[in-house]
Amino acid sequence: MVASSPVLPRTLVHPRERVYFVLLVLVSVVVYIGLVVSIVGMLWLLVWGVILLHAHGMFWGMIRGNALRISEQQLPEVHAMTVDLAHRMGFRVVPAVYVLQAGGSMNAFAAKFLRSTYVVIFSDVLELAYAQGNDAVAFVLAHELAHIHRKHLVWRALLFPGLLIPFLGAAYQRAAEYTCDRYGAYLVPAGATPGLLALAAGKTLFARIDPAMVVAQAREERGYWVRAAEWWSTHPHLVRRIAAVQEREGKL
Repeated sequence: MVASSPVLPRTLVHPRERVYFVLLVLVSVVVYIGLVVSIVGMLWLLVWGVILLHAHGMFWGMIRGNALRISEQQLPEVHAMTVDLAHRMGFRVVPAVYVLQAGGSMNAFAAKFLRSTYVVIFSDVLELAYAQGNDAVAFVLAHELAHIHRKHLVWRALLFPGLLIPFLGAAYQRAAEYTCDRYGAYLVPAGATPGLLALAAGKTLFARIDPAMVVAQAREERGYWVRAAEWWSTHPHLVRRIAAVQEREGKL
């Protein structure tokens, strides 16, 4: 168990997340009302609910059977890092963290199944912690824990009809990513830029990348195709995320 900590600043939540959230609620409520008043709609809702529950359960089982759970005895340094972040974010129970080998991919994600919340961090990201990149790893962990803290996983399930609306669902999820970057930068300021650079350039090259040049790239790469690709994506382009972190750090 983790004791509750002071409330985090509301300014960490990206303004667009709140706007898109309201729109998603309105759309989803209308859809759910339409389904409830229809027998066919209720059956459709029940069938898809069972299918999605089964799919999530299978995925949860795959993680538990193939990933390695971090604990006080297994990668204790990373466990201590997770406990510290969870304490500072006010978690009453520390989410489980697993490490998974993913063919060199630099990524991590948060997930939920029933009452269980957990974070999966790819092994190459964790290798940064053992190559003097502790702050970068802590930022990535803080970002994923922020998804759980903000209940993004719960809302994605409840607001699923709204998420299917072209552009709206993706826009909400991109805003949520910016929010989680803000959480990470607030909790681990020294790891924000290195953490995002590591996701973009890898566990070795990230240390040789000039953040100022990435910010310049974000300003230059603003053509139609670049913007259109982001409109359909659930994640903002990495160069824009790095630029946003640099802006909040006052380095632009």
